[in-house]
Amino acid sequence: MHPALSIIVFTTLSGLGYGLATALGTGLLDPAATATKAAHLLALALIAAGLMSSTLHLGNPQRAWRAFSQWRSSWLSREGVMAVLTFLPLAASAFLAIFESRYEPALGLAGAALSLVTVYCTAMIYASLKSVQTWHTPLTPLCYLLFALAGGFSLSTFFAAMGGGNLLLSSGLAAFFVCLAWIAKLVWRNRMNTLRPISTPETATGLGFIGKVRLFERPHINDNYLTNEMGFRVARKHAVKLAALSFGLGGIVPVALLLGLLALGAAHPAVAVGVALLAVLSHITGMLVERWLFFAEARHAVMNYYGG
Repeated sequence: MHPALSIIVFTTLSGLGYGLATALGTGLLDPAATATKAAHLLALALIAAGLMSSTLHLGNPQRAWRAFSQWRSSWLSREGVMAVLTFLPLAASAFLAIFESRYEPALGLAGAALSLVTVYCTAMIYASLKSVQTWHTPLTPLCYLLFALAGGFSLSTFFAAMGGGNLLLSSGLAAFFVCLAWIAKLVWRNRMNTLRPISTPETATGLGFIGKVRLFERPHINDNYLTNEMGFRVARKHAVKLAALSFGLGGIVPVALLLGLLALGAAHPAVAVGVALLAVLSHITGMLVERWLFFAEARHAVMNYYGG
């Protein structure tokens, strides 16, 4: 499928924001520290930036508000409703940390829980689509949740290095979640590579009882919305290289740097800040590649009618 830049940016930034909000909601960082106050502002900014970028792919962004009305049946609508509800405790927690230098456990944990629910709703937009067999698995929301936690705790490690809290605990949790996230993703990719298609040209046309079905002629000469959006293809050799790149930058490098922080400790604050920042930037870069592949490698069942 066509990997829209707005969706890639949205899922990456909002995931980081909600992950950082989850880490802050557990009280991991000292609310009186200036770094923690900055972390609260960054979490809200990432979430807001991600949500705003998600409207860029809409044909009529001014009608986006209508999505809230279908929460009973649409995961997209549920995501929007949860995003608004989640913003309330997150904003309240940020207010308490910034202006009163205190952490309210009930409010923080509520914000953390709602953040994870919102990420789950985002993932279910894709996991609920039976027409994209690659996405239609419980592994999809699992990967989204773990990647949000991995990015969020990696960011919290950076702010801990800046003086916001326990650096060793933050870096240890970040390394743990990064490892878990990529283990889940490797299982997801293995499923994708070994998947036996349920929808084929034979099942799509109902002519499978005759034998092998092949496309004699396309339904029409010119491309249309379906061929442009659902017919995107990435060469297998490029996909393998990009998958390795995303795994290296998003997983191996950050884990190595985070484990280095565990060994380094708080003995060299300036070095710790630089190492933590490199871990975050590397992870984000790997995540952008991973999200691009998530869409680029997906195959929509409708392409059976176009020889895809």
